[in-house]
Amino acid sequence: MLAKLNYIEDYACRFLLGVFVVLLFAQVVLRVTLGIGMAWMEELARYAFIWFVFLGAAHAAHLSAHNRLQTHIDLLPRKVANTLLLLVDLIWVGFCLVLAWKSFDLIGLLLEFPYRSPALGWSLAYIYFVFPVAFVLMALRVLQVQYTKLVKGVEPGDMDKKEIEKVTDQTLPEAERSASNNKEG
Repeated sequence: MLAKLNYIEDYACRFLLGVFVVLLFAQVVLRVTLGIGMAWMEELARYAFIWFVFLGAAHAAHLSAHNRLQTHIDLLPRKVANTLLLLVDLIWVGFCLVLAWKSFDLIGLLLEFPYRSPALGWSLAYIYFVFPVAFVLMALRVLQVQYTKLVKGVEPGDMDKKEIEKVTDQTLPEAERSASNNKEG
């Protein structure tokens, strides 16, 4: 189930970012070459970007890739650090759930007193539905990372370090890579 959610989340973010980039590129080309702009393209790009940002934040929580001040935590004993991180993550989960709850109130108001987007004519209630979806998903993802860490004993690792290693491993020639790996081992 979580693997399917990871897949859906990942490809939804990729799709939304692609839509955003293509629409903005087309809008710029149309304005520069023909001197015209299309309001619906700009509006759709904005909504795709909003959905991308919030779903991407949930995806980053799943990858444990949100920024933290990790230096001072690394100085603490492991049990104290894990307890502190658990406390902070539980506060984060509470915050996400409050925002999800409040966003349902906002959506309820938008359904009761409809407001339509200017160019596309879409109800903003449906556009704003990303808030409860993303915040509930983010809360679940934070809990998933804590469960994986505390119950299964799997540390999420430093995402920045992993990305740097990916890039350097791809750019190093094979001989340098094996020499580098031998030094570390």
